[in-house]
Amino acid sequence: MNWITWFEGFAGASPHEWIATVSGFICVYLVIKRNIWCFAFGFVQVSIYAWIFYDVKLYSDMALHVFYIGFQIYGWMLWKNAQDSTGHVIVNQGTAKEYVLWVIAIAISTMVLGTIMTQYTDASFPYPDAFTTCASLGAQWLLSHKKLLNWMLWIVVDIVAIAIYWQKGLFPTSALYACFLVMAIIGQWQWYKNLSVNLKQGQTIS
Repeated sequence: MNWITWFEGFAGASPHEWIATVSGFICVYLVIKRNIWCFAFGFVQVSIYAWIFYDVKLYSDMALHVFYIGFQIYGWMLWKNAQDSTGHVIVNQGTAKEYVLWVIAIAISTMVLGTIMTQYTDASFPYPDAFTTCASLGAQWLLSHKKLLNWMLWIVVDIVAIAIYWQKGLFPTSALYACFLVMAIIGQWQWYKNLSVNLKQGQTIS
């Protein structure tokens, strides 16, 4: 695939993919800023993408985004009770044990879901797609609970997702996830700085 083909596909993307793309960009920006309104834009993004991924036979991603719809409501409820005096959510450090358990759970669930998708569906890229699904659920759970290292999982997910969406011709989406990758790196640094300040001040929320 050359750059001309990429730009043609990018320019010819459907309006609903563009709406989801822009909403997703705003959502992640607000997550970095620890602003609760990230979940409103996230709701728009994931609702549209659930349909898009069904249409291109990325069934694991479709199922993921159905779960994401519920996560937007769940995250909003958690974050509204975990904000500082400026209206920004307070970051939680998390423990090594819970992060290790999540890595193990993601590895096992990826193999199980990938095998199911291979044997019983016509899914494209069943194992990479299964990985982005399982790892994203883990990352979203950690994000909803304000855990610092949710961003590390998102960084890995974004790298895999960029490759998948490029191959499926979802060019605005691949560009969105490239932006997500950069933003996840920024987000990790910003949340780390916030946690450091809170620890010095003795201000934490579990």
